[in-house]
Amino acid sequence: MSFGTETLVEVWRGQHVESEHRGAIAAVTADGQLLAHIGDVSLTSYLRSSAKPFQLLPLIESGAADRFSFTDRELAVIAGSHSGEPRHLEAVQSILDKIGLGTGALQCGVHVPFNPEAARLLRVAGQEPTVLYNNCSGKHAGMLAQAIDRGLSTSDYLDPDHPVQVVIRQRLAELADLSFDDIGVGVDGCSAPCFALPLKHAALAFARLAAAHDEALARVARVMSEYPEMVAGEGRLDTDLMRAARGRLISKGGAEGFHGVGVLARDGRPAFGVAWKIGDGDGKRGGHPAVIEALHQLGLLGAEELSALQSYHHWPITNHRGLIVGEVKPRFQLKMPHRG
Repeated sequence: MSFGTETLVEVWRGQHVESEHRGAIAAVTADGQLLAHIGDVSLTSYLRSSAKPFQLLPLIESGAADRFSFTDRELAVIAGSHSGEPRHLEAVQSILDKIGLGTGALQCGVHVPFNPEAARLLRVAGQEPTVLYNNCSGKHAGMLAQAIDRGLSTSDYLDPDHPVQVVIRQRLAELADLSFDDIGVGVDGCSAPCFALPLKHAALAFARLAAAHDEALARVARVMSEYPEMVAGEGRLDTDLMRAARGRLISKGGAEGFHGVGVLARDGRPAFGVAWKIGDGDGKRGGHPAVIEALHQLGLLGAEELSALQSYHHWPITNHRGLIVGEVKPRFQLKMPHRG
């Protein structure tokens, strides 16, 4: 994916750049105006878990979320990639209880929880993680809720042609200003359909989510910003970024170096969306500094927020003796064609 990407993050050792992470960034208003960019904004990539806010949306729009009496915390975990902390497991289990299904209905697979303490406690107890620990279990519970509410089959809820998946894809296409067939479909790590679209259209979808022109969009944005700990977890970028921004934005990362942010309207500035793709797929060493630096250049993170998020923005490289031998830091300047 080197074509159309530019250097976003450099890895220094001593006085020389040893490695670099290339990528592309697009910032777009809800009416489609390109605010800022670097690299090819037409680059097509899978949103991966960055699509979760849009996968939640039909559950709210259909009224199913209210019919099942889902709490805001439960809705936030449906839109999230949780860490497997106790509060996350409790929320997903509560969703399943409300829709009358057991954990066996979840088809997301099993992995070790992202949260180090949760993983440690499992090891100490000699226990294997269950499907609830999968970071996507909330999303899957939400998809099952949509199926149950509509009287649809649950055994094949991940089929791209299942009505639940079709309406999700349709809604994403509308927000991204694309046709249904323009949205590429693959299989995600959790076996759910994942969606590919050009970077500028992904940013547009996040802009329209943040613009919240209807009640359902506003609700998705609100539950994410009010419960950032349910969207990711302790010590993770989405949670810490939304906490530092204090309700000014919603953030959702995805695998393979994709990230999306929706910036809410404020002080006369319209809502807009930002989408990132790191070409080598490194969403931490490549993605984290690029996300924080771009938001800083866009005027969203000041000195106080940068200080709180420093460990995501730049950090020293240490060797096995603990000596500082280098640094990871962002190195790019967004192009802002309409500034001034």
